[in-house]
Amino acid sequence: MRDMNTAATKPDGSGWYEIRLQGRLDPRWSARFEGMNLTTGDGFTVLAGPVVDQAALYGVLHQLRDIGLPLVSVRQVETHGASRPPHHPATGA
Repeated sequence: MRDMNTAATKPDGSGWYEIRLQGRLDPRWSARFEGMNLTTGDGFTVLAGPVVDQAALYGVLHQLRDIGLPLVSVRQVETHGASRPPHHPATGA
């Protein structure tokens, strides 16, 4: 049976998120998103890392809006007890 109290099902929204943007965000921006990994490739940028709650997620999205890159997707992923989930290349999958 699957544990229903995983990061991707917590009601407060905490957990690991992958935020995909269209365009390339220069690596110098990674300091602005402390604790999150910034990966670029094939015309996309993926920002991935832990988010403590929904308010923090909206804060990150607000900062990204100010940067001006189009938002492609926001995905909450399960970590299965690991420190971080397997990385998916910026090209998808």
